[in-house]
Amino acid sequence: MLALLGVLGLVAGRYVRTLAGAFAPDPADHRAEARAALRALVRTVPVPAWPPLPEVVTAVVTVLVAWRAGLPYVYAAVAGTALAFVDWRTSRLPDVITLPSYPILVLTLLPTGELPRALLGGLALAAAYGVLWFVRPADLGLGDVKLAGLIGLACGALGWQAWAVAALGGQFLGALYAVVLLATRRATRATQFPFGPFMLLGALAGLCLGG
Repeated sequence: MLALLGVLGLVAGRYVRTLAGAFAPDPADHRAEARAALRALVRTVPVPAWPPLPEVVTAVVTVLVAWRAGLPYVYAAVAGTALAFVDWRTSRLPDVITLPSYPILVLTLLPTGELPRALLGGLALAAAYGVLWFVRPADLGLGDVKLAGLIGLACGALGWQAWAVAALGGQFLGALYAVVLLATRRATRATQFPFGPFMLLGALAGLCLGG
């Protein structure tokens, strides 16, 4: 089963590659961009390209999450990988990916029997990030708040320990990256960088440890 999921992860990674290249840092028309991204997905041939970084990363994350957390979390693994690649490239978390992921994730989590706790976890983490966004909107985007809700949903279904690892892990990894940039003089205190990938790494740790 894990080997099959690895192959499917490679195929899904080809679509992750398409999404990563379909969005721009500052598009003139978000709706037109979203339509173009969907058309690009439809036209994508599911064969890994070279170098196969998105494909391999998607496959590894999918297998890890399925092994440690279970099959209901496979969609979260693929969608999270796509969002990480898009955010790293564009410093954006497009609504066309995050918003539909809410009902999809709720449906995939139904078999766990932990949907009430998942919903509470999503609400709690989104609220926490919403407060951070309100306090320092220049450092945190609304896309991060929406992503936090998804992370809280997925990790909350596994338990509060997984939720706490995801919530604190993202903050720790983002802060560690900022310290490294400052120590190597590759950035200043005013330098901005995408925070979503670090939130998603924290979520990966929560899913793997919680599972």
